[in-house]
Amino acid sequence: MGTDKSGHYPLEHREGEIERLHVQGLALIHETEAMLDRIGVGPGWACLDLGCGPGGITHLLSARVGSAGRVVGLDADAIFLDHARAHRAANVEYMLADAYRSSLPDGSFDLVHVRLVAGTAGLPEALISDAMRLARAGGTVALQEPDMTTLDCYPPHTAFAQLKDALIRAFAISGADINIARRLFGLARAAGLHDVHYRPFLLGFRSADPMSDYLPLTAESLRGTIARAGLMSASEMDEALAGCRRHLRDPGTVSTLFTVAQVWGSTPIA
Repeated sequence: MGTDKSGHYPLEHREGEIERLHVQGLALIHETEAMLDRIGVGPGWACLDLGCGPGGITHLLSARVGSAGRVVGLDADAIFLDHARAHRAANVEYMLADAYRSSLPDGSFDLVHVRLVAGTAGLPEALISDAMRLARAGGTVALQEPDMTTLDCYPPHTAFAQLKDALIRAFAISGADINIARRLFGLARAAGLHDVHYRPFLLGFRSADPMSDYLPLTAESLRGTIARAGLMSASEMDEALAGCRRHLRDPGTVSTLFTVAQVWGSTPIA
């Protein structure tokens, strides 16, 4: 993403990052389907998934719009898009571009969707503005963004708290607001979206569930940012990761993910 309009995206390429995003997407799939049901996405729609990473929700949109519809996944990461293209359906195409300033023409889509981009890359007003530009008059802009305050484990553990603190501070240093879910509804209304909906949800996991490892995996993807900012030394990080994982793998431990706020509304009709 261009640094003149978007924030610095602090998550780094490492072995396992695509798999981390895939597991995260699977965990969110049922709630995303519920949002798409509420919006009414159906056959023949033209849909855009901004910041789709290695696939995003393009497969969900593809199944809904059918052969008469069109789905575009847009991301600034060529490696992610290579992975997505290897698994794409016939009605899906992928575009390498900045989610904050794509060259796609105005009013091209019935639905423009953004998930976990505004809260991690910054400047949400600019992102929402461009999403609205890309949606047709009366079309839908849908956002899904996090509130990290609910990322927690029970019983609590020091290593988990250390990693959570480092994660939050690493995003903040990069200019991101990973608690943006709290103000997302207001941002959508201020941008000029009409009939704005608000649907937050919170997921929980047992020790055996793949997403129970979310915090350690995400911290590993932020290792460089954490180290450069002096938030934790390499040895401190390794110790916290090991301790956190031991606790999360205990059959008596459960955890909660960040709260996700789903916000969607329609663009003005001139």
